[in-house]
Amino acid sequence: MPKEYVVIGLLALAGFLAGGVYSTWKTARGLAIVLVVLALVAVGAAVTWLL
Repeated sequence: MPKEYVVIGLLALAGFLAGGVYSTWKTARGLAIVLVVLALVAVGAAVTWLL
C-alpha cells in the first residue's frame, strides 16, 4: 500500500475528529478537548508518516 493512502486516511480522520470538536464544543467541552488531542495526534502521525 502506498504511503500516500495512509497519510490521506490520517488527514481524513483528523478532519472527522475536528468536525466532532466543532459540534460538541458548546455541550461537552471535556469530550471536545479529547477530540482535539486525538485530531492533533492524527495530524502528527500523518506528517511523521510522510517524512
